[in-house]
Amino acid sequence: MKKITLVVLLVFLVFSAGTLMAANPRVLMKTTKGDIIIELYPDKAPITVKNFLSYVDEKFYDGTIFHRVIKGFMIQGGGLTPDLKTKPEKKPPIKNEANNGLKNLRGTIAMARTAEIDSATCQFFINLVDNPFLDHVPNDPAHFGYAVFGKVVQGMEVVDAIANVPTKTRYNYRDVPVEPIVILSVTRLQ
Repeated sequence: MKKITLVVLLVFLVFSAGTLMAANPRVLMKTTKGDIIIELYPDKAPITVKNFLSYVDEKFYDGTIFHRVIKGFMIQGGGLTPDLKTKPEKKPPIKNEANNGLKNLRGTIAMARTAEIDSATCQFFINLVDNPFLDHVPNDPAHFGYAVFGKVVQGMEVVDAIANVPTKTRYNYRDVPVEPIVILSVTRLQ
C-alpha cells in the first residue's frame, strides 16, 4: 500500500511539474486605473512574445501611456510618454505573426503597426470588442492582419474603465485621454 501511494504521489508530482513548466508566461501591467494581468501565447506568436517580453524586461513600458482610446474598439499604448513624445525604440520591427490562427477578440492583446505588414515594434493594443476586420486573411496582403499574442485574464474591468475615459485631439493625435492613463510598470509573473 505504501509503495502504491508513493508511486501515485510521484506521478502526480511529475505531471504537476510538467504543467507548471508548460504554463504560458503572464505579465502584470500596473496602470493609473488599476492592474491588468495578461497571459501570453509563445506557442502561437513566438517572435511577438519574445519581442514584448524583451521590452518588459528592459522596463521600456514603464512610464508610457495609453495614448489612443476608442470606446467600442480598442485601447492602444506602449510607445508614448505622457507629453506625447515617442519613446526611443531600441529594437527593429518584427515579423508579423497575424497568420497564427488567433483572432482579435475582446480582451486579446495584439501588436500595433503601420500600413507596412512587418512594422510592429513596441506599441500594442487591447481589443474592447471582437474586431474580425483586424484578423489575418490568407492570400490577401491588403488584409494581412494584426498579430494577437495574448489575452487579458484578469483586470478586464480596468481595460473597460480606460475605454470610458473622455478623450480629445492633442497635437496630431486623436482619441487621447484628457487625463493621461499611465502604464506604471509591466513585470513578469511567471
